Order: sequence, then C-alpha cells, then structure tokens
Amino acid sequence: MRIFRRIKMNGGMTYVELIVVLSIFAVLSTVSIYNYGIFESSIDIKNLASDIALQVVQAQNSSLNGLLPPAGYNYDPVDWKPAYGVYFDISTPKQFIYFVDLSNSTNGYDIGEDLNTFSIVKGNNYISRIDKCNNDVCAESISSLSITFRRPDSGAIFSDAGGARLDDFDYAQITVASPKEKIIAKIKLYPSGRVQIN
Repeated sequence: MRIFRRIKMNGGMTYVELIVVLSIFAVLSTVSIYNYGIFESSIDIKNLASDIALQVVQAQNSSLNGLLPPAGYNYDPVDWKPAYGVYFDISTPKQFIYFVDLSNSTNGYDIGEDLNTFSIVKGNNYISRIDKCNNDVCAESISSLSITFRRPDSGAIFSDAGGARLDDFDYAQITVASPKEKIIAKIKLYPSGRVQIN
C-alpha cells in the first residue's frame, strides 16, 4: 500500500511547474520569432540589392551583345549603337527603370525610353540614397542617376536627370534599406562597368 501511495504522489506536474515550463517556452518562441523577422528583412534587402545589380549587368550585356530595341521604339537603324541602362530617382524610391537609350546621346534616361519599370513590392524596402564616392568616402548625395552602357565600350556612363554627365567621382553607390531594424545594403557601380554588392 505504501508503494502505491508513493507512486501516486509523484505521478504528475504541479501547476507551478506547468506555468514555469510554459513561460520558458513562450520566452524562447518570442526570441525566435523576433530574430526570424530580422533575418527575413536582411534576406529581402540582399535580394533587392542583387536584383538591382542584375539589371545593371543586363543593361551592360544587352548593349555589348548589340540587342536591338523591341518593335515600336523609334530609332535610326543605320546610326544607332546599342545603348541600355538603368535609371534611379530618389523621388520615386520604390522603383527603378530599365531603359534603352534611343538617342545615342549618352545623356541617360529620357521619357519614352523605358523598357521595364521595376517596383519594389517586398515589405517597405526602398532606395534610400544615391551617392558619389571618392576614396571610399561618400560625401555627396544626388537625387537621380542614369547608368548607361553603349557598345562597343563595356564601361558605364553616369548622368543625372537633366542629362549632365557625372564623372567627377570614383564610383556611385546606391543604398537600399528596410525601415524594419534599419537594415541596409549597398551597390557600388564603377565607371569600368564593375558592380559590387556590400
């Protein structure tokens, strides 16, 4: 009888033990969910930076490969040299434009030259800054940037929204950001045509 009574008394958890176990589980779940949100935001920003870099490389490849504009675009087929680019404007921070430079004037993007407008739809991510950088110091922010590639040169031609050529810097840097946890990624664009993501 005593053995049975001892087993019966030690046979379960008390309410206090149950509350402690559930509290520990709740704390661990909260920490995991919070860290997963930061991780997901970090991945989204890296993917956005990669998508932007990919469009710049596609513009470079399209110009070097001599890709002709799609039907419906007005250009001179005799004198036109393949020229493609990507245009960024801080006033529309949730989009960027992939374009064909039909005028061959290397003045960057003009209205009517867009081939595709990419909207940033994932989360609240956006293009936060465009900077001109010298010696790894990005001191001058600009409001717009066209990166154009023109055959046969693989180098990038930089210009602003007014068409003025920008060449007084080592590289241009585009910063993309997520308002959640202030996570950022940077895309460095060099005049040589090299693209680097940090």
